[in-house]
Parts: sequence; structure tokens; C-alpha cells
Amino acid sequence: MSQANGEVIRLRGLRKIYQMGSQEVRALDGVDLTLHRGEYIAVMGPSGSGKSTLMNLIGCLDTPTEGDYHLNGTLVSELSEDDLARIRNREIGFVFQTFNLLPRLTAARNVELPLVYAGMSLDEREERAAEALAQVELSDRSHHKPNELSGGQRQRVAIARALVTRPSILLADEPTGNLDSRTSEEIIALLDSLNQAGNTIVLVTHEPDIARHARRVITLRDGKVISDEAQTPPSTAQLAKSTS
Repeated sequence: MSQANGEVIRLRGLRKIYQMGSQEVRALDGVDLTLHRGEYIAVMGPSGSGKSTLMNLIGCLDTPTEGDYHLNGTLVSELSEDDLARIRNREIGFVFQTFNLLPRLTAARNVELPLVYAGMSLDEREERAAEALAQVELSDRSHHKPNELSGGQRQRVAIARALVTRPSILLADEPTGNLDSRTSEEIIALLDSLNQAGNTIVLVTHEPDIARHARRVITLRDGKVISDEAQTPPSTAQLAKSTS
């Protein structure tokens, strides 16, 4: 559960340093951020700015060299690999550019996978998967395999899989990178509606048109936060006008 003030993530003095031969590379260099439940945040920056490193640390896929990372009040920056895996499965939903679906499984079975790892019963898995597919408006494709789905439908399945554990935060890493412009708009509209339903979303993107849907934009450069600004996302009418 989130803390009483709605704080989901707190990063203080976060650093990730890689040793490349004799050279020290500071992928993240002293990041301080607080993210609250229900926020919709875009993380931007040029290649090498630290976006992917920040996503990996927030997603508990990696650990910082220095600094503290609290997720729902738990100091995850000092957890063991096994504990990090449990946190990942329970608290964080991932959406990747490449979908990462298993080709031999149906949409429903792909969505169920995090629940299998969590040891949930078959009946409950099926119920939760059906609920998640309904959230992304894909109930009628639950028995289709990935090769029977369009790119946009595959990304919807991936989003349903990310939602099925009812995570504290949804991390989307360039979720429209492999989609055409029309399908990209559909996926971003879906993320908009999920945020309006109360889901906390952190979206990594290099595209300003995608970032403008967020309510807050964090920009990185050389491993540091150079701006952190609230913004008003475009209205439905403005979006319709800009795409017409």
C-alpha cells in the first residue's frame, strides 16, 4: 500500500556508476525525485542522458551505486536479489517497446504469467487476466496468440499483463516505438484512460508529442535532472484538431 501522503517513490542522491576499463561513467549522478500515486509522468532526455538507467532502477531491475530508493516506504535500494524480484512482481508493471510476449501462449495466458510466478491459483489467475484484458478493451482476443494479433493489440496484451498484478506503478519504456502513428495514438489514449482511472504511470519517451500527454515532464541530461515541470495535457478537442 502507498504511504498516507500518496508518496509512491522517493529517490535521494541516486547514483549509478559504471566502470568502463579505466574510465568511470556516471549514468545517474545524484538524482532526487518524489513521485506520488496517480501521477502521469514523462521522462525525457537525449540518448545517454540516463533515462534507461533511471527506469531500470525504479523498476528494481538494477541497484544504485549510491543513494536511497524508497518504494511505498520500503528501502528497496538495499534489498537482496530475491526480495527485489518479489517487489518487481508485486509492485511494478512493465510495458516494453518490443512487447515481450511468449509466441506459443494465448493473450490470456501471457497476461497470467506474473500471477503464475506469484503462485496464484488457476481460477484467480483466469479471473484477474479477464479483468485486465477488459481494461484494455481486448476481451474478444483473449484466446488469440501473438501472431494472430496486430501490433497495437499485442501492446494492449502487454499492458494488460502489466496491470494484472494491480501494481503501484506502471513503467512504460518507449511503448509506441514499434507502432505506426495511428496505433501509437490509440496506445497513448489507452494510457491516458488508465491514468484517469487512478493508475500511476511513468513513461520514458524521446517524442514530445507523446510526452505532452503526461501531467509532469522530467528531463535528464548527463545523469542529472535538469527540469521537472508540471503541464496541462491537451484536451480531446485539441488532440482531434492536431491529428485532423
